[in-house]
Amino acid sequence: MTVLDTRALNRATLARQLLLDRADLPVLDAVAHLCGLQAQEPQEPFTGLWSRLRTFDPAVLDDLLTGRSVVRTHLMRRTVHLLTAHDALAWRARHNTMLRQRVLSTYRRELAGIDLDELAAAARAVMADAEPRSMTEIARTLADRWPAPGLRALGELVVAALVPMVQLPPRGMWRVRSGVRNTPLSLWLSRDIDPPAPQGTDPVGQALVRRYLAAFGPAASADLRAWCGLAGLPAAVAAVRGELVTFRDERGRELLDLPDAPRPDPDTPAPVRFLPAFDNAILGYHDRNRIIDDAHRGLSVSGARVVLVDGRVAATWTVDAGIVVITPLRGFTRAEHTAVTEEGQSLASFLSGNDSDRVQIVAPSR
Repeated sequence: MTVLDTRALNRATLARQLLLDRADLPVLDAVAHLCGLQAQEPQEPFTGLWSRLRTFDPAVLDDLLTGRSVVRTHLMRRTVHLLTAHDALAWRARHNTMLRQRVLSTYRRELAGIDLDELAAAARAVMADAEPRSMTEIARTLADRWPAPGLRALGELVVAALVPMVQLPPRGMWRVRSGVRNTPLSLWLSRDIDPPAPQGTDPVGQALVRRYLAAFGPAASADLRAWCGLAGLPAAVAAVRGELVTFRDERGRELLDLPDAPRPDPDTPAPVRFLPAFDNAILGYHDRNRIIDDAHRGLSVSGARVVLVDGRVAATWTVDAGIVVITPLRGFTRAEHTAVTEEGQSLASFLSGNDSDRVQIVAPSR
């Protein structure tokens, strides 16, 4: 079986994630290809799409949000993702059990003994008037009947697990600060979520395997599980295995992939790319060594924005008074310094609406 080394996996990941060459894709198609973008930090998807698309106008994403073609909702790993409306409706039922389990494991004591179906029915009745509400407002309407859990636990259980919700615009729109206002996904999209598949079948699970590999492969089953949070996909993997090709990584893990998906030459040059906080190009794997060194793995879960140099995390970045401030994690060559500066200037211009292209590279961390 062919062994793919770390650099080969890196280039494949960059190609699938539209980070090796910016893509000429419509924004909606890019969101679909990427299987959504992690979006608990509302402005981060804009940087993620800017880094991936040859031409990206934030107003287009705003229009998709207000036009109900993309939605902000809890899904993979119980985190807020920006998804196409089609995928949110198609995938939500398959994630229901995982979402419930993750909230219940977080608030095990507070939620002990709660009848989940009864609570879900009461919450749907509250939200049936289509009036947007914050999580706290929803919890307060239910707290008289279920006072023991407290507002936080009760609200998270309803909003993140029991009733499929969407976070309404202007939340998540370009340069807009707005609190979270929730309404049921089915009411917002005027369509019920797709029902669970008949017992013993898993068409959504099989679709998730194919879609994940198209955007993240080659990858191990553990990587797939780390991306979506679903533990029950072995049968789906087995069902589509005949469509796939297999490799090994340097640790001996089996890697699955679509036969015709891009696997570029490991020596393909990789341009500098700026990634937003919690980007799935990093978080979408159990073994993240293909893109980030183990010594810096903590950055991927701490919300640090990172810079890819030669395809790997080599710096962090922030914005201070309109200046893109870059902190290297290692020394840069002269050519790397120039490339990082130029891409940082382009990012500064994007973020500022062409008001500034100022970049500062500070001393490398020790």
